[in-house]
Amino acid sequence: MRQRHRTTRLLGSLLLVAAASVSVVGAAPSAAPAAATPLGRVVPAPAKVTPAGHPYRITSGTRIRVDDTRESRRIGAYLAGILRPSTGYRLPVTSRGKGGIQLRLTKGTFGAEGYRLNSTPSGVTITASRTAGLFHGVQTLRQLLPAAVEKKSVQRGPWQIAGGTIEDSPRYAYRGAMLDVSRHFFTVTQVKRYIDELALYKINELHLHLSDDQGWRIAINSWPRLATYGGSTEVGGGTGGHYTKDDYKEIVRYAASRYLEVVPEIDMPGHTIAALASYADLNCDGVAPPLYTGTDVGFSSLCVGKDLTYSFVDDVVRELATITPGRYLHIGGDEAQSTSHEDYVKFMDRVQPIVTKYGKTVIAWHQITGAHPVKGALAQYWGLDDTSAEEKAQVAEAAKNGTGLILSPADRVYLDMKYTEDTPLGQDWAGLVEVKRSYDWNPGNYLAGVPSSAIRGVEAPLWSETIVTGANIDYMAFPRLPGVAELSWSPASTHDWDTYKVRLAAQAPRWDALGIDYYRSPQVPWPAG
Repeated sequence: MRQRHRTTRLLGSLLLVAAASVSVVGAAPSAAPAAATPLGRVVPAPAKVTPAGHPYRITSGTRIRVDDTRESRRIGAYLAGILRPSTGYRLPVTSRGKGGIQLRLTKGTFGAEGYRLNSTPSGVTITASRTAGLFHGVQTLRQLLPAAVEKKSVQRGPWQIAGGTIEDSPRYAYRGAMLDVSRHFFTVTQVKRYIDELALYKINELHLHLSDDQGWRIAINSWPRLATYGGSTEVGGGTGGHYTKDDYKEIVRYAASRYLEVVPEIDMPGHTIAALASYADLNCDGVAPPLYTGTDVGFSSLCVGKDLTYSFVDDVVRELATITPGRYLHIGGDEAQSTSHEDYVKFMDRVQPIVTKYGKTVIAWHQITGAHPVKGALAQYWGLDDTSAEEKAQVAEAAKNGTGLILSPADRVYLDMKYTEDTPLGQDWAGLVEVKRSYDWNPGNYLAGVPSSAIRGVEAPLWSETIVTGANIDYMAFPRLPGVAELSWSPASTHDWDTYKVRLAAQAPRWDALGIDYYRSPQVPWPAG
């Protein structure tokens, strides 16, 4: 959306006034139900909001009406699955009739993921050109309902959706989150839970860091010891684990059902002790190192001069590409300090064509810009505000020459960075990253000299050196993750910390209902109690 809209601050004020004046359809005259959530109190901020008229109220007579297609029915069933436990209503999904909640696919200018949500007293209609847009519209609908709608037992209503229209589409096509399953292993169930949390905020890329010094997490049939031996430990010496191919396919399937694409990463030529320990021949001297459970980096490397190395990479990429329907395959490329620059360039020049041979687009950490990124490759920038001008200029030059960028500045959006010195989890090598710092920057002008057209999106990595449980994931991701999602989705014109922190605070009851533990930042005006 290039159209300039009013600021969220002004809009929020108007919505609060409008919300205070609405009447509740069907309510007893003596009742005083809570006002419907204003249309603009959504994260990520919608592109355009037009409040109008009275709210729609979900009742026992509400139907979820869908087009007669399998995907529309599936999204309708997903929505019903969220609403039924808390409302206690049947909410049948049907392709007949009018009114109620309608999910409608039509030709229009919504783009691949955009939607329009229109709410009147007679019903709510979500319209999109593609099913991804319908799904994102459903996430907005969830946030317009009381937080108790997320609970798994019958709750007291009313279940109102404020009147008016939201027209919405994303700023960037790539809106990502990375989960490091290598330093500590996370089960399929834990990954699915994170997927659900990402979907609520319209994240559409799940980057899985599947290999590192401390663990190899995906089964490769042609090199079976990678998983069975290389995946047998983790940071601190735990038992580790790995995904079978069926496990991985289930993660991919589940992510797709939430309109997320899985981006698998095999980090190389460094971060490879798990592989080097599994197969001695991958080492230049033919001697396998012991398994590694520490956290230091930069001391491992595949043997760049051996042809076997590229046979190994070909096998891994081929098998992984076969079970990955998404467009991308991430080849790492960071912190290869024990690989000479000459060898690094040689390695990347041989590995990138292997990825493209199997039909995938190359993603690598931004150090690839010091080599020769292939046409269409994306570089993921993880530097800091004070990264050297020379390194930033190298990235900018690659961007000018056609390499797309994913922005993941470590001192802004690395979710494993401590909030404050007292944060019990996380690291601080990139600095302390409070909620405001994580949100208050503009991807469009973050790197000097980079054309705005080169920015493909933003991704929030969560490295797991200190992250062991699902609760740890939640605590470090929330409340920063929604802000990163907003930077990726919302127009730059909506960007304002003072209004965002109010919308963010309003998310807390929803996280409570979903069982998401989170950091109570003093920068955010959380609801009392």
